[in-house]
Amino acid sequence: MRQLVYVSRLLRLPLLDAANVPIGRVVDVVLGPPALHAPPRVIGFVVGVERRRIFVNAARVDRLDTSGVTMRSGAIDIRQFHQREGELLADADLLDRRLDHEIVNDVGLEPAEPTGWTVATLSLRPPGPIRRRSRARVVPWTQAASLFDVGEIGREMASLRELHPSDLAARLRAMPLLHRRRVAAALEDEQLADVLEELSEDEQIELVADLDTERVADLLEEMAPDDAADLLGEMSGTRRVQLLDAMEPDEAGPVRRLLLYDSDTAGGLMTPEPVIVTPETTVAEALARLRNPDLPAAIAAHVFVADAPNVTPTGAYRGAVGFQRLLREPPGQAVEGCVEPNVEPVTPELPATRVAERLAAYNLVALPVCDDAGRLVGAVTVDDVLDRALPDGWREGTA
Repeated sequence: MRQLVYVSRLLRLPLLDAANVPIGRVVDVVLGPPALHAPPRVIGFVVGVERRRIFVNAARVDRLDTSGVTMRSGAIDIRQFHQREGELLADADLLDRRLDHEIVNDVGLEPAEPTGWTVATLSLRPPGPIRRRSRARVVPWTQAASLFDVGEIGREMASLRELHPSDLAARLRAMPLLHRRRVAAALEDEQLADVLEELSEDEQIELVADLDTERVADLLEEMAPDDAADLLGEMSGTRRVQLLDAMEPDEAGPVRRLLLYDSDTAGGLMTPEPVIVTPETTVAEALARLRNPDLPAAIAAHVFVADAPNVTPTGAYRGAVGFQRLLREPPGQAVEGCVEPNVEPVTPELPATRVAERLAAYNLVALPVCDDAGRLVGAVTVDDVLDRALPDGWREGTA
């Protein structure tokens, strides 16, 4: 039997962090338009926090129930919520709306695979006094599909929803500039950030030119730090400072450090967020870290071993272990006993060509980057080196 959660019962319930501490109260549910074979889905939640209406992405939410909306992890963005083209608000736009000779009484949500929630049903009632709500009937959302039609852009967003970022980037390139910007403005932050990472820096600049500072800062926070640094590096110094100041400090810190290095060096190519474990971490724990589905394949190829702290810049660097080596070791063994001798660190100043040579010579997927004090400050992956080595415009040739 389906587990339905009704919008009217979510409204005014608390938003809870991972420790069940209240952060604010749910004001509305943000819905995206239906795709060809998929129902409207929950994009996020509008939450009231200290007289401000903010947006909480559905990807950060673990569960919905009678206790409230509980977050999986992560901090919230306290910037004011703004409804985008192609979005619907369940309470403001749907509840009490007329459909033929009935009124929308409620919207039923159900869990989606693999994650998230989608619209499953609508509760419809005859018009008239509130006592007639008892005569409401529940119908599949498909019987009220016209309610979810949010115009041309909404329909286009639905058709783009399931595209791989590289395919979506190709579709955007084929659009006239003004329409491309309009579509980009309507994309969710996470999806647009993924697309930006598939575009050249010139195309990125062109696409975000009309977006306000807060929106671009949100996109930079969603991007991998090295990609965000590359984009900022193409902007004027004034614009760069403005955007870094608008980002959350924890997100801006790694990007600021990357901007200190020349773009054609190991420091300019590296990601400051490789998988880092301490020497006493077990093989089982290290493998569990590598199983994170959000990790790019090149990052998930190695764990880097360093003394605490296990965020860059770390304590003393101890070595690296490939995931294939981890698979061959007992689960309870400490990773310091598995360190592979041929993964020597490079300095942030090493030229990109020398980095490529080192990766090729030792058949490596990633190289650790350490500062003069022997602390791990990042890792250069083979895909970053290839991206820099290939000629301008190579992405267009893969479309």
